[in-house]
Formats: sequence, C-alpha cells, structure tokens
Amino acid sequence: MEQDTKKRLGRGLSALLGDTGLPPAAGNGGVERTPTRVPIDRLVRSDKNPRFTFSDESLEELADSIKSRGIMQPLLVRPTEDGRYMIIAGERRWRAAQKAGLHEVPVVVREATEGEALELAIIENVQRTDLNPIEEGMGYQKLIEEFQHRQEDLAKIIGKSRSHVANTLRLLNLPASIRASVAEGALTAGHARALIGTANPDAVADEVIRLGLSVRATEALVAKLAREADAPRPERREQENADTRALVNRLSSRLGLAVNLKHKDNESGVLTIKYTSLDQLDAVCRMLGES
Repeated sequence: MEQDTKKRLGRGLSALLGDTGLPPAAGNGGVERTPTRVPIDRLVRSDKNPRFTFSDESLEELADSIKSRGIMQPLLVRPTEDGRYMIIAGERRWRAAQKAGLHEVPVVVREATEGEALELAIIENVQRTDLNPIEEGMGYQKLIEEFQHRQEDLAKIIGKSRSHVANTLRLLNLPASIRASVAEGALTAGHARALIGTANPDAVADEVIRLGLSVRATEALVAKLAREADAPRPERREQENADTRALVNRLSSRLGLAVNLKHKDNESGVLTIKYTSLDQLDAVCRMLGES
C-alpha cells in the first residue's frame, strides 16, 4: 500500500488530471477529471502553499499569455465547507487570471484532506520546477516533518536524487539574508551551498554578489578565506610568545623551579617543571595539595 501511494504521488499533477491511463476515480474520494469552470472569486489560496514568491513581471507575462490564449491547464482544487474551492495547484495561474480580468477559470475538483492537499501541492510544484531553491527546501522539510518521509523516499516520490534533496535542505541552515538572496535570484543554489559553514557567510555573500562571481569562483574564495583563517597571523604569534614567556616567568617565580612550556597551535601543550631534589618535588606536591 505504501509503495502504491508513493507511485501515485510520484506521477504528480498529470496523474490527477487523468492523462496517465489510470481508471476513473469513483466516489467522493476521487478526482472529477472533466474540467469545470468556476467563478474566480470562489477560489481561495491555501496558506500552506509551498510557493510564496510571485514575481510581478512573470505574473504580467502570464496574464498577457492568458489574455491571448486562455488558461491552458486547469487548476487543481478541493471543495471547502463554505462552498468555495481551495487551490491545491495553480495559484500562479489564478493570480495571473485576475490580472488578465477573467471572471472564471477552469478547475479540476478533488476531494482531499488538508494533509493530502499539502502533499500534492508540494510535489506538484517541485515537479514543475516552479519553486525557487528555498521554497523547494521548505517544501521538502514540510513533507519530512508532517508526513514522516525519509530523504530517500522523498527523492523517489519527486523524481530527484537523494543528494539533490539533501543539498536543498541544507540551504535552510543559511542565514535569513542569504536565503532571501537565493529566493530573489541574486544567488544560485550553488553559490549558497558554497557558503554553508563559512565563518561570515553574509559578508562573503555580499562580496560574491558585488563581484558577480561564478559558483566555482565562490568556492575558490571560500577555500582561500578558510586557509587564511587557519593560518596564524604574525602579530598573533608574537603576542602568544610574549604571553607564554610571561606565564613561564610567573610559574618559575612562584615555584622557585625551572619551568618550560610548549604551546601548540591546536591549543594543547606540555608544561614541564624541573626539580633537582626530592625536597623540591615535595614542595611542589604540597603546593598542589598533595601530601
């Protein structure tokens, strides 16, 4: 049963519209495959739609296309208790239809729970590549959190590789400003992945955008900054040496013995206290609280 569900979902919107050779749905739980026209004001958007960015320019272009050719593919909707229809897939067409001045739009009605509608909306949008990488990642995250999909299963359902799913989800760990740049198209997903784990991703992102760097150049810049961060600066080394000498002098004065300290770059080191008699050793032990 679980495998059948994954196959059904993996077919995306085309299966729901009846062009995959599936038998007609029966009962209230199926799909009304024949499109019907519905007044545009009876449609409402879903607040769980994974797509939240709608470019004014692209909407105007789609509206112009709708004026001349109409809506080529019906919207997928589900009925609500108040007699309206909630959009499962096709919000962008609905918005553009309003700009085009349409009073009705073609829809295919499906009886679906809120959870099923969300799952279908995410999968349909991802398969259409309508989502920007951040919206796509948020859609994957919703499917994982709300439907307990594993990344491997999710990859099969949407027809993507597991590495693509994992890398897209990783983008959600970036600061909000970088996620916004990706959503707006100022940075690609490749640029953003290169910034994951950097010490100051916002500053690096600003530099990448300012210089118009390619993904490869961004990766090289990030690697260069990492090397520079790992390399000790001369002034820092001098300060560490001065601090080490001062500490050795204080310990030697306090103990009355020769002290040697070797400090390593990884913050570990070796402290050596030299004594010339057992009396001196006993004195050190007493200072350390040992009998």
